[in-house]
Amino acid sequence: MSDFFQNGMVTTLHDLGTTDLDELESNLLRYSREQGITLVLPSLFSELEGKALKGILQELHDVRYLREVVVTLGPTTAGEFTRARKFFSALPQPVTLLWNNGPRVEALFSLMKEYDLDPGPDGKGRSAWMAYGYIIAEGGSRVIALHDCDILTYSRGLLGRLIYPVASPHLDYEFCKGFYSRVTTRMHGRVTRLFVTPLIRALIRTVGHLAILDYFDSFRYPLSGEFSMLTDLARMNRIPADWGLEVGVLGEVYRNCSVKRICQVELCDNYDHKHQALSPEDPGRGLNKMATDIAKNIFRTLASAGIVYPPGFFNTVCAAYLRIAQDTIDRYHGDAMINSLDYDRHEEGTAVEVFTRAIRRAGDIITRDPLGPPQIPAWNRAFAAIPNFAEQLLDAVRADNA
Repeated sequence: MSDFFQNGMVTTLHDLGTTDLDELESNLLRYSREQGITLVLPSLFSELEGKALKGILQELHDVRYLREVVVTLGPTTAGEFTRARKFFSALPQPVTLLWNNGPRVEALFSLMKEYDLDPGPDGKGRSAWMAYGYIIAEGGSRVIALHDCDILTYSRGLLGRLIYPVASPHLDYEFCKGFYSRVTTRMHGRVTRLFVTPLIRALIRTVGHLAILDYFDSFRYPLSGEFSMLTDLARMNRIPADWGLEVGVLGEVYRNCSVKRICQVELCDNYDHKHQALSPEDPGRGLNKMATDIAKNIFRTLASAGIVYPPGFFNTVCAAYLRIAQDTIDRYHGDAMINSLDYDRHEEGTAVEVFTRAIRRAGDIITRDPLGPPQIPAWNRAFAAIPNFAEQLLDAVRADNA
């Protein structure tokens, strides 16, 4: 059972073990009659063969409050797209698939580039962004929820808790971020535990308690892939196309939304999905690349808030991070011991060394190129810049699904 402690700037909605799932889903069904609720599933074709996605579809089969499920696919061939349509047709809800590398959608990307709007490279960020664009253009939903397709511990309760804070007319939230524990026989979530939180606190130690840093530090699991939001917020948000997606989304929500209308919700007792390799020798892969992309995004967010990076700044941040991360290892060692978990201090220390190099690498990149590649533009801008783009997007998606 969770505690009910509130800390930081962001409201925390806990799982106190007392939720009546039938009542929660009944309320969501009633709310959905006045406001459409759409679930976005960013999926790789390979996930269709996995255990996790099959379990997700089985749980979704009994969810009655969803207006639509939008599956936004990673790179697929024409044959794979057809197989994906058949796979997801098992759902009782209306399902729309986005073929993001299909000829019709690729033509839309080319059109955007003609108007100097860069949709970014292929990846989860662009896939999610295209799903938002379709939902906005279609116009029937007020609430969007998104979660990954590799969740091994998925349940209807997780989805209901994720959506409820934004869908309920009795609450006043525009954005809700999910959080949870990730524990098997050991602790997981190394990038959150040993990188993001210590980095944020190192930056606070270096530049002081900026509101944006205190905001980031308020999230229990800033890298979770689960959130819900109002469709109007999806119109305004720009997002990065790299591994900085989750932190980038939080930064855009902070920019476009009052903090009192942002919350985080505990989704489940425990959460398990596929685990990324650390890849300590290859900065272009795994958690090594993820950490670099996240650090770049955080540094650019701070620069946009007016922070100046003088010579030696990133060396100071690296030193502060390393001390905080080493202290964090001591804390988690004690936490693991009292909970009878396996804990490899050497492995944790190796991760911190890799993350320290990632901070230094990100600092070098920011020094050379403070702005970096443009974020994927907000849909408000895309629809304003290109005549009838919403209609063209709808036509392309509907033709692919015909």
